[in-house]
Amino acid sequence: MLCGLDLGSRSVKVALLDGGRIRDTRKFNTMEFYRKYGRKEDGLLVIDLPALGICGVDGVVSTGYGRNTIRVKGAETIPEIKAHVVGAVWQTGIQDFTLLDLGGQDSKVVKVEAGRVADFLTNDKCAASSGRYLENMAAVLGISLEELSRHGSDPVELSSTCAIFGESELIGRVVEGYSLPRLAAGVNYTIFRRIQPMLHRFPSPVIVFVGGVAHNEALRGIITRETGARVVIPEHPQFNGAIGCCLHGTKRNGDLAVPPGKPAETNCGGL
Repeated sequence: MLCGLDLGSRSVKVALLDGGRIRDTRKFNTMEFYRKYGRKEDGLLVIDLPALGICGVDGVVSTGYGRNTIRVKGAETIPEIKAHVVGAVWQTGIQDFTLLDLGGQDSKVVKVEAGRVADFLTNDKCAASSGRYLENMAAVLGISLEELSRHGSDPVELSSTCAIFGESELIGRVVEGYSLPRLAAGVNYTIFRRIQPMLHRFPSPVIVFVGGVAHNEALRGIITRETGARVVIPEHPQFNGAIGCCLHGTKRNGDLAVPPGKPAETNCGGL
């Protein structure tokens, strides 16, 4: 059994691959994860796998958030973009596409050809095109992320390119009396406007959308309408990087990872 770790800025994702199939996935708040299950030792992160309920692991592969990648003791570390591409190709079965990854605090667009990275762009300098931005704006509106994701029509114009100033602008629109659906749609459309230049650099008839923000139904619809591309959401978009880590481990060990399906049975305790 292989364990994949995606050490994100907002959450840590864990995936287990057993018998070539996804056996389990789990998400933790990043700070909570480090406090409960990790400690630093000689500059490396030591993770208490037994405390997580993980046993019988044959290998651990990890990836991390942008330039803040943390090396895990006893694990192989691979680049975040590689992990996401490997995971996306396996989850979707598609070899040529544009990968869009919107995470907690950054965004990435990758041109994938024949299942490999051909080129990529990243934005980790501002949270304005990330899940953190959506969380903040939903809080301003007093609604859940789920409610926010339902609205994508007739958006209010929001022009600020800064996550912080964007909150002030949104408050101003609330004072002006715009309806909640239009305000929420404006927030979702603003995310698209910020990633549009990166998507324009790598046009493709297929966009594979991963990361936590892929659960935003309204944004998926906006991307489809504005680009004309087919937007594909893998079964486990938020765990895509962790799954990619597991798959890297199977290739390294010469194992075969079968397409996504029913989780393999095992006698080992789960997460």
